[in-house]
Amino acid sequence: MSSQYMGKHVIEDAKRCLQCKNPQCSLGCPVGTPIRDAIQLLLDSRIVQAGALLFDNNPLSLICSHVCPQENQCEGHCVLGKKGSPVHISAIERYISDYYLNIYKPLPSKKTAGKIAIIGSGPAGITIAFHLAKKDYDITIFEGNDQIGGVLRYGIPEFRLPKSNLDRLLDVLLKCGVRVRPNTAIGTSITIDDMFRDGYQAIFMGTGVWRPYKLGLRGESLGHVHYAIEYLRNPDVYRLGRRVAVIGAGNVAMDVARTVLRHGSEEVFVISHLGEDSVTAREVEMEYAKIDGAQMLFYQSAVEFVDEGVVLADSKVSVDDHGFEFAEPVPGTERLFAVDSVIIAVGQGPRAVIVSNTTGINVSDKGLVAVDDCGRTSRPGVFASGDVVTGAKTVVEAVNVSRRVADAMAEYVRETAIVNLKISEIAEQ
Repeated sequence: MSSQYMGKHVIEDAKRCLQCKNPQCSLGCPVGTPIRDAIQLLLDSRIVQAGALLFDNNPLSLICSHVCPQENQCEGHCVLGKKGSPVHISAIERYISDYYLNIYKPLPSKKTAGKIAIIGSGPAGITIAFHLAKKDYDITIFEGNDQIGGVLRYGIPEFRLPKSNLDRLLDVLLKCGVRVRPNTAIGTSITIDDMFRDGYQAIFMGTGVWRPYKLGLRGESLGHVHYAIEYLRNPDVYRLGRRVAVIGAGNVAMDVARTVLRHGSEEVFVISHLGEDSVTAREVEMEYAKIDGAQMLFYQSAVEFVDEGVVLADSKVSVDDHGFEFAEPVPGTERLFAVDSVIIAVGQGPRAVIVSNTTGINVSDKGLVAVDDCGRTSRPGVFASGDVVTGAKTVVEAVNVSRRVADAMAEYVRETAIVNLKISEIAEQ
């Protein structure tokens, strides 16, 4: 789509906004994006003010305009959508935020408020870095990979989220005075104890969920079986062959299927043990996968991986006492489904490197970091939010919680400084 056409489309849609007294679009957004006000500023030729309004509310506004499930949030709550088509809010937000990020010149942090470490540069880490840098904290981001972004860079395909947007966010972070230390895994050479020793007054953990869940089936270690989160990290290094099966039916499975087709495979099958009505992927993502050529196979369970492909069986779906559907393979229906490669996309959990090498940080029975409503862990001074706390969620949900966590971290550093000052005064007496 040309920028000229895109601009015309944005203006026409912005003019459709009713400027509701109580905008439902903002109520439907987890971070309460001031959509009505931003649209009015845009129409008043005040796009810089509109961009500042969006960025101050959500520094990942441009990212969210690409990847949010708008049909369930802002656009899903637009009153025009009740009898027709809602305002295309994501396109308007993208236009404003893209413009603003090009011209934004932040004031660099004075680094006078305290020293804070951020482990992981995914949505949660980036959000907290921006909020705390604005409050004049001295921020260092420790990133295990060579570039920032976390799941945004290594888990979402380029065709859904151009990586250049993350490069631009990095530029803004650096202009804010944030230090970024790439290729640094915390919990191995450097520990949280080392960080406290070196003067960091609070530490944030936003390491995401990078450990793929396995099915536990015979043959899962064979050479043609792969995991989705690892495949999406760098699809170019895989040689999957002509026919590929994707096990799972969430958004990640759809991303994998569409990526595989873009990398030369001719037939891709998305296999779900439940029916189409129970698919967890967004409807639009499944439609795109179908348009791109993915074939959907429902009520099919993988029971074994073999050199020739995957053994499937028909699924019998039942409902448990809590009303949740579960599926079991029907004995006697097993047959070989011949494919060159299989990619398992049934979710992922956190790696335990940091927690296992740090005392005092409690985790849940699922291995997720246990926190209170403000992201405080069981160890004083250590905070966490994002997927490492909640499991895989949307970007905007991570942003929403992380704003609250950033405030709690600032409060902790201030209170600790006051306590230390009093202790010092008493010691001097």
